Amino acid sequence: MGLVLLFVVKPASWTYVAETLDPHGVCIQICGSIMVEIDGARVEQLLPSRQGRVLFAYLVVHHDQSIPRPQIIEALWPTGGPEAADAALSVLLSRLRRPLGAERLDGRGLVRLALDDASVDLDTARESIHRAESAVVQQQWERAWASAQSALFTARRGFLPGEDALWVDEVRRELDELHVRALEAYGTAGLGLGGTELAAARDAGRTLVKRAPLRESGHRLLMRALAAEGNPAEALRAYDHLRTLLRDELGVSPSAESQSLYEHLLA
Repeated sequence: MGLVLLFVVKPASWTYVAETLDPHGVCIQICGSIMVEIDGARVEQLLPSRQGRVLFAYLVVHHDQSIPRPQIIEALWPTGGPEAADAALSVLLSRLRRPLGAERLDGRGLVRLALDDASVDLDTARESIHRAESAVVQQQWERAWASAQSALFTARRGFLPGEDALWVDEVRRELDELHVRALEAYGTAGLGLGGTELAAARDAGRTLVKRAPLRESGHRLLMRALAAEGNPAEALRAYDHLRTLLRDELGVSPSAESQSLYEHLLA
């Protein structure tokens, strides 16, 4: 048996929790606070120093890849590291083996973190958004709603706050895109479910308009949600906001799909 992933809400934060059916497994969270559970025991407190946590996050992002040591050194010290950078890397790798296990981390020549038995929150979010978008296409609203929420909980937590490196920025951009896609799927599922979920669809639309103002899909989601709630005037106002924004920012008109929705609302 593998791992069942649960997502629970705590005040002011989303926390990734793993519940093991079989206690022999690895659960890793690298988005937000770093958390590591191995065979039922939390071990993230054993990760060595700030630099060791950055190294751990880098290896998890690239897990099951064999990475040249110079590439890791550049990722850890993008503006220049210590004179004996390779030796410093060896020390960090040695200290990482204590909580992770020597069998999972090979640092000779090429460095490889093997996580065949692990569940990683970033990987789970990627899988969840694909399930959500597939369910939206099939109009399986409950499945889309649940999978989109799973992706949202991870994407909204951010990644390695305070760290500055190209690879960190790449992960953050991916999380931003995951967040937008999850909001779109979540809001669309809310529209499909109707009832009390219309308010969630409306809020998702408003959030999308703020996060990605030039992305018309968020505006259309907001228009549909407002109309479904019985507020067609507000929906038309949302279209006018989109039209003005595109004209002022890009000098273009809304897409044919957005214009068609507008005409439908007018009718």
